[in-house]
Amino acid sequence: MSEPAASAWRTARWALWLPLVLFALFVALVLGGLLRPENRDIPSRMIGQPMPAFALRAAVPDRPGLARGDLADGRAHLVNIFASWCIPCGVEAPQIAQLAAQGAIIDGIAIRDHPEDLAQYLARNGDPYQRIGADDISAVQLAIGSSGVPETFIVDGKGIIRYQHIGDIRPEEVPMILARLKDAS
Repeated sequence: MSEPAASAWRTARWALWLPLVLFALFVALVLGGLLRPENRDIPSRMIGQPMPAFALRAAVPDRPGLARGDLADGRAHLVNIFASWCIPCGVEAPQIAQLAAQGAIIDGIAIRDHPEDLAQYLARNGDPYQRIGADDISAVQLAIGSSGVPETFIVDGKGIIRYQHIGDIRPEEVPMILARLKDAS
């Protein structure tokens, strides 16, 4: 076999293996991400900062609204950002009720919601909230660094944000939330 023909044959042989090598690299990359996922915690710049000044009207007729001063009463609070239209909010409702049953003071901020929809949501999912403020334009939500619903903040007795939980609270996270709430007291 002449040298040019041998060289062309080696190149053709390598070209046959190239897709398999690329696929193997792709599989290794995917498996590496699955076996060692990156840290998904998003550090909040609001941790250690006071709650911004706000005063929200009552979201439902039978409950007072929520203001910054309500959170600086010497007791730690959970501030739950939720909405009646939020499916994960309904999923976390049993955990919120469990936290309230174990003594947590829970206040809510209802995002872009209607009183009648909230009343139905609370009747369906339970009502652990002492106060519920209506954030009709998401101004408070954005001011405290919340990007979605549900999110839960632990605020100490001086009105300082001590913890931000992004997403719904899962059953296995209840003890951790209670411990953080106790630490904030």
